Amino acid sequence: MITSIDGTHPFSAFTTSVLQLRPESTGQLRLKSADFRDHPDIHPNYLATKLDQQTIVEGIKIARRIARFEPLKSHVLEEYQPGAHIGINDDTAILEWARNTAVTIYHPTGTCKMGSDPMAVVDERLRAHGIKGLRVADASIMPTITSGNTNAPAIMIGEKVSDMVLEDAA
Repeated sequence: MITSIDGTHPFSAFTTSVLQLRPESTGQLRLKSADFRDHPDIHPNYLATKLDQQTIVEGIKIARRIARFEPLKSHVLEEYQPGAHIGINDDTAILEWARNTAVTIYHPTGTCKMGSDPMAVVDERLRAHGIKGLRVADASIMPTITSGNTNAPAIMIGEKVSDMVLEDAA
C-alpha cells in the first residue's frame, strides 16, 4: 500500500521521462496498397543501434539517481517503473524494460524527407519527385528531427511553401 504525504492526494505521483532528441535508429512506414483505406505498415524500430541503447540506459540510470537525492528522495515512496526489482546498474534489465515500454513522443519526422538522394521524397522547393503539382509541407520533410518541439519548424515550413507556391505562380 502506498501512503500519502500530508497535504497530497493519496495517489500523487510525478513522472520523469527519458528520451533521445536525435536517435540514430530509424523506422519505416510502408503502404500496403494504393487503396487509401488500407492502413500502412509502421515499424518504428526503436533502440536499434548500440548508441541509442547506451544513451537510453544511461538516461534512465541518471533519472533514477536524481530521484534518490533531496529534495525528491523524501517524496519518493516507491518507484513504479522500471521498478525496484530492476537494479539501478543492471544495464541488461534496464534496456529490456526500455525496449518493452518504448513509445513515440508523437513528433514523427523524415517520412517524406527533402533532398536529392534516392530516399528523398521532395526537392528543395518541396515538390514531390515524379508527381507534378504535389508538394509536401509538414514535419515529414525534415531530413532529421529538431532537438525541440516540431510545431514551430512545421509552421515555418508551411509559411515557406506558401511563398514558393506564390513565386512559382507568378
